[in-house]
Formats: sequence, structure tokens, C-alpha cells
Amino acid sequence: MANILVTGGAGFIGTNFVTDWLVDPQADGVVNVDKLTYAANLHTLASLDRDERHVFSRTDICDRQALDALLAIQRPRAVVHFAAETHVDRSIHEPANFIETNIVGTFTLLEAVRAYWLTLDRGARQAFRLLHVSTDEVFGSLGPDDAGFSEAAVYAPNSPYAASKAASDHLVRAYFHTYGLPVLTTNCSNNYGPYQFPEKLIPLMIANALAGKPLPIYGDGLNRRDWLYVADHCRAVRDVLARGVPGETYNIGGGNERTNLEVVHAICDLVDEMRPDAQGSRRRLIAFVPDRPGHDRRYAIDAGKLAHELGWVPSETFESGLRKTVQWYLNNQAWVASVTSGEYRHSIGRDYAT
Repeated sequence: MANILVTGGAGFIGTNFVTDWLVDPQADGVVNVDKLTYAANLHTLASLDRDERHVFSRTDICDRQALDALLAIQRPRAVVHFAAETHVDRSIHEPANFIETNIVGTFTLLEAVRAYWLTLDRGARQAFRLLHVSTDEVFGSLGPDDAGFSEAAVYAPNSPYAASKAASDHLVRAYFHTYGLPVLTTNCSNNYGPYQFPEKLIPLMIANALAGKPLPIYGDGLNRRDWLYVADHCRAVRDVLARGVPGETYNIGGGNERTNLEVVHAICDLVDEMRPDAQGSRRRLIAFVPDRPGHDRRYAIDAGKLAHELGWVPSETFESGLRKTVQWYLNNQAWVASVTSGEYRHSIGRDYAT
């Protein structure tokens, strides 16, 4: 059986990618590698328990010996690298974890994959791909009238998270130019959708709105983000993996810029519609809190290259994607309860202290 190896496949985007990939009965098998940190949840992959094409390995990408063994046994034709620490607030308080996973982990993976790639025969070596999934945050912050980030945008990371991802991007680029490793890089805008850990803005606001808790918004709430529905992101990754040019970078954006305040207003209105509250609109719960350090004002993605070269455009508008997302969280309260640990509550209290 042909395989692809996916790192971080029990996290938010990884789970969506793996489950969506295996919907196709003719798809290659998936070797799913995840360390299972706080934001990963193996239960979200329960639907694949009887699918022989899904092989899970609890492995840290910093463990070179384990990676070498997996690659030698599973012989993947491609690697899709999602594994990363991603929450900006956590990177402010705990930067060492981000350096370890995002930089050292990516370096370790690159070294293991390069050694494995050199063992392949000529045809398999030419067909092999490593796709590195990154973020628009490596480009820093845009002014209100600036054009969206293109693939040629200058790197200007402003948080430990963004800096660690920028470093990993540079390592991936270097392994293409120095060693010829056939890599692809994608830089995406803010993802949202099912299975996102409820420390991130959208699932946190849904959970708090349902519980009647404050809806904390940093600063004046006017920081702008381009929002990308996770299923659209997964489809773009598949397209880049299948038809992208080695050594190239592809930006993936939803074309849905909204301020944080607009996002929270939209969530309140949807929750009110789906679960009416006798006390009135959940907008009453909005609470502005001190801004976080180094908070980028605006991100926007120019995804024109992806549309022109590979024909990808997002299927969901922000309105349609957010409605699906709110409905999913309302229908899956048991999942939400299962992932909200004591550590989660501690970090929310710390990050959003008034």
C-alpha cells in the first residue's frame, strides 16, 4: 500500500486533513504521527478505528530515531508536515516549547526525511514530496490599505510563534536549495472549523456565549484577520501536494477579512439564533481586555498564485463557514467538554486577565 506520512494528524487542521483524505476509498494510506500534546485528541479520529489505511504512531518529531524507524518501515511517498505549536498567547508565556517543536522538530524531520529520500530509487525520489504547512503570521502586520501578503512578502515575524514558524520556513527552503529535497511550503491565513481547540478565538467565543461567560476581546477589537474554513485549507493542501512545483511557496487565504469584533458579533448572532437566551443578545457578554504584547494589527492573504496555477478558490464564504462551525460546536458539546482541561482553564484565565 502506498502511504503518505502526516505529522500533527491528531491536531485541529491535521485531523480534518486526515479524515477528509480517507473519505476517498481509493486514497493512499495515512501514517499519522502526533505527540498528543494538550491540543491533540486521538478521540477525534475514532471514525478511522476500523480503517486499515490509517496507522497512528505517538511520536515526537524531535525524536530522530523514531522518525527513522517509521520512515524505513512505512516507506511513504510524501510527507505533510502540520505538527507545530500554534497559539500565539502560549508562545508569549512559554516560548521554549515553540522553539523546540517548530524549529528543532522541523529540522529533525528534515534530516530524517532527507536520509530516507536518498534511499529511494530514481523514480520514487523524483516523485517524492515534503509539504510544510506554515502561516501568514511570518510576514508580520499590514497597514490598513496595504495589499495582501504575496509569496514574495518580506518576513517580519512579531511573536515567538511567528518567529519559530519563520525559522522553520527558512530551513525548509534551505533543504531544497542545498540538498535538492523536493519540498513545498504553504502559508495560510487564520483557520476555523470543527475540532479546533477552544483556546482559539472562534471556539472560545462559542463556548463562552453558550455558558453565559464573558467574551474577552483584546484591545479595541479592530485587529483584522483573513479567515479560512479548514475544509478549504485541506483541499488546497491536497492540490499543492499533487500539483505544486518543488521549491515553490503557495499562499492560502479565505478572502474573508473581518475584525475580531465583527467575528464575535457574528458568533453571538448565530448562537442567539440557534440557542436563544431569555436574557437577550449574547453581545451583552463582550468584554474588552488589555491588548496582548506584539499584537499584529492586520493580516490578509493574496492567494492569486494558487488560483492561477492550480485553480484553487475557497468554497465557503465566512458566513457559510461560520454557520457550519457554530452548528458543529453546538452539536458536539461532549467533544468540547472532553478537551477542556484544568490547564486549558488556567491558560484562558492567564491570557485574558482583565
